[in-house]
Amino acid sequence: MSAQLNQHLGKKLRLRRTSLGLTQTQVAQAINVTFQQIQKYEKGTNGVSSARLLQLSSFLKVPIKYFFEDYQDFNEANTNTSTPQNLNYSFLLKLFADLEPVEKNKVLELLKDNSKDLKKVI
Repeated sequence: MSAQLNQHLGKKLRLRRTSLGLTQTQVAQAINVTFQQIQKYEKGTNGVSSARLLQLSSFLKVPIKYFFEDYQDFNEANTNTSTPQNLNYSFLLKLFADLEPVEKNKVLELLKDNSKDLKKVI
């Protein structure tokens, strides 16, 4: 596995872990490794085996493809995707789904107010 892929997987792991409010120790205990190993995964120092990746995706409640979605080689191989590489829509949708109705309305209002700027980004 390339160092670039290891770093990418580590960033995705950290992003998901922190979005769920979990510590490295909690994740480590769930997959039976040390918190130092989680640190090494997140830094990209150590590669994540397919078995560990399966455990992580199960514990963090994301499909395995979550870890690869924003990776350049994955997007090039997946020619059916027409979304920009710098956005992770599935992650954004999950975050939006977890919001309270009042918070969802605020986000929608903000998007409506900035729809012209948003169209330029998309």
